[in-house]
Amino acid sequence: MNNILLGVGINDKQYPTKINAKITKQYNTWYSMLERCYCQKYQKTKPTYVGCTVSDNFKSYSYFYEWCNKQIGFGRDGWHLDKDIIHKNNKVYSEYSCSFVPSEINCFFCDCRSSRGEWPKGVYFDKERSLFRVQCMGYGKEQSLGRFNNYEEAHQVYKQFKEKLCKELANKWRGKIDERVYDAMMVWTV
Repeated sequence: MNNILLGVGINDKQYPTKINAKITKQYNTWYSMLERCYCQKYQKTKPTYVGCTVSDNFKSYSYFYEWCNKQIGFGRDGWHLDKDIIHKNNKVYSEYSCSFVPSEINCFFCDCRSSRGEWPKGVYFDKERSLFRVQCMGYGKEQSLGRFNNYEEAHQVYKQFKEKLCKELANKWRGKIDERVYDAMMVWTV
């Protein structure tokens, strides 16, 4: 008897979901992926997942379980399932778009849209000085890249810094991450 989760996920019970009463990493990753895509309550708190889906293959727990066990980085502490580094702005979790990446890479691609407001990535308006401020996480801390009279100039500074940082990060993790992730990071643009 199959279990259907969140209306789409099929657990055919070919592989365990728990070992010694502890949920397996495969099951936890699979369920979390389904939850991001198909749970309205979850999407209310994380609206960036609205419109995301899971491929037919990934809806099968046994397929996902086997796929996970073959992936670089799966099971390592601090590594996360990612769907949109290999294919920028991707909204479908599948074996063609997903990989496991360390949190340092995963966080690099986080978008702080809600805190920056209407301005482009990396640009914030400094009301006290009436200037556009550029900030970016890099080298383990928040980097202040300066203040500028217009947001276009500020965004260019951010873009150059962020793209350079992406290549440095890719090279740091080369050989330890999926080659598709490395390749995507080397050509990534803001």
